[in-house]
Amino acid sequence: MKKKSILTVATSAILAASMMLSGCGNDGGDVGDSSSAGNSSQESSVEESTGGEESTGGEESTGGEESTGGDESSAGTDTASTYPIVEPGSLELDIFMLSMPNVEDFATNDFTMYMEELTGIHMNFYTAGRDDVDQKLPMLLNPGDQSYPDILMVDPGIPKYGVKEGIIIPLDEYLNEDIMPNYMKMMSQFDINVTRETDGKIYSLANINDCFHCKYARKMWVNTRLLGEIGCEIPTTTEEFKDVCQKFVEKFPDGVAVAGADTGWFVRMQDWILGAYTFIPSSTNKLALDKTTGTVVNVAATDAYKEGLKYINELYEIGAIDDGCFTQTSEDMKRLVNTTDVLFFPAGTISDIIDSVSANELYREYAPMAPIAGPDGTRNAWTQPNYGVSAGGVMITDACPDVEAALRWVDFFYGETGDLCSQYGAEEGVDWVLHPEGKVGLNDEPAFCEILNSYSGEAQNHDWQDVCVRVAPEAYRLGWAVDADVDPYTPDGLEKLLFDASKELYEPYGSSSNIVNFASGQIKFTDEEATDSSTLATEVTKIITENSAAFMRGEKNFESDWDKFLSDMESAGASQLVEMYQTAYDRAN
Repeated sequence: MKKKSILTVATSAILAASMMLSGCGNDGGDVGDSSSAGNSSQESSVEESTGGEESTGGEESTGGEESTGGDESSAGTDTASTYPIVEPGSLELDIFMLSMPNVEDFATNDFTMYMEELTGIHMNFYTAGRDDVDQKLPMLLNPGDQSYPDILMVDPGIPKYGVKEGIIIPLDEYLNEDIMPNYMKMMSQFDINVTRETDGKIYSLANINDCFHCKYARKMWVNTRLLGEIGCEIPTTTEEFKDVCQKFVEKFPDGVAVAGADTGWFVRMQDWILGAYTFIPSSTNKLALDKTTGTVVNVAATDAYKEGLKYINELYEIGAIDDGCFTQTSEDMKRLVNTTDVLFFPAGTISDIIDSVSANELYREYAPMAPIAGPDGTRNAWTQPNYGVSAGGVMITDACPDVEAALRWVDFFYGETGDLCSQYGAEEGVDWVLHPEGKVGLNDEPAFCEILNSYSGEAQNHDWQDVCVRVAPEAYRLGWAVDADVDPYTPDGLEKLLFDASKELYEPYGSSSNIVNFASGQIKFTDEEATDSSTLATEVTKIITENSAAFMRGEKNFESDWDKFLSDMESAGASQLVEMYQTAYDRAN
């Protein structure tokens, strides 16, 4: 990995000198939520780990134009940034990124060439696919020879490679408006402490992909045609839900009243139904936070959880629950929904289960429904504080010959149009346009941008698409232009369908519980704590999953077997796990 001699434009004094030497012109102006290879720093036993169709929209703050002494670049050049960063040809850096089949070659990609022309920095690329990144990246990070990349856009585990071994370096001294104006402006709307590690230092820049409908992704979909055939309305309570299921089972004995799956993006029917009794967190170990007391709780050990399982067992006894809910994948559920009469199914997005083109008639039969209320009025929608903002977006290693230049290169991505350029291409008017006249975003506000060059499922070499750091705050995503009259049951209308469902049906119940998910960045472990907590969580999760399924199916008795379930959790280390989470929470707060 060869590094050439360096000439970094760092301070205004050096900038002035470099302008005289290289003929650079003036510049001026205003200051400007990827897959992980195993970020063990954060609570990681998360149920909803895959899938989910998302798209990016547009907003962000304003930015002006700047002059670099040559041709002005129209895209992504927030005016507090100074380009080129170094004298062209004077610095090479090595970067590690995910690879995807739809990006042909990062080395010759149009966006790569754009960035090199803009900044003067040449990048050498080291990549791995999602299936082998967990093995390939740690193999590169050998502390003995520093032959690893300078920049990482995949998190190998900051507690180990940063806090413990020092291969990933702290960035605190560089996080200021002189070096990273775009980043500091972007993070002013979020809590930068999300990226702070257990030693109090910041080792990474944030990933920001604040998808509104993903904040309320635990959704249930109901077949309105089948509802009509049994003479029912969409249920709003557990009593109504059971009554509808009973009528469906009687009229359609070969159908499935409630489908579900064990793996996939928010496809567990039990977690949605249990929301009528208590808040069900993302973690499969069922640990959550009581926000009124600041204490960690094990939801699976509560009476409310027990009552919810009893209700699901009642549904199971009348034949409403498909047995596949406890074992099958989302692909299995997809086949079921597309070949059988299914009244209810859970999914973060309907498009994961039914194709809006080839099966449009079936697609149109399903509508999103609001959470149902339990016997005491409990009605919860899943959500997470600080959703879409996380550590591990970009890291710098101790092999980097010019940390400041590397960070200024990365700072581009956090500018007004940085995400647009990396995702769709850097040519305004061809790849995207800002503030399209007469267009509105998903939130019915004037659109920030309109995408002209959308994602490609085929191999292309124009942009990086979804494999680099994401910088997509909520307003940016919601500001992506949509047709005001778009049909929500078409591919172009999917984002509108999901936004409206989230806004109207789920957001009203997103803050109704004192029990909540941990906010992003609230639970971070040291390398040793991560290992210990992972071991405990595996055992506790196994007991919760197996016993919960047995209670729901009636294989275990609530009167005679519940206390044994609680004691088994204790024996596996449930209280110890709660204590570890409490320690991590107290340390971060």
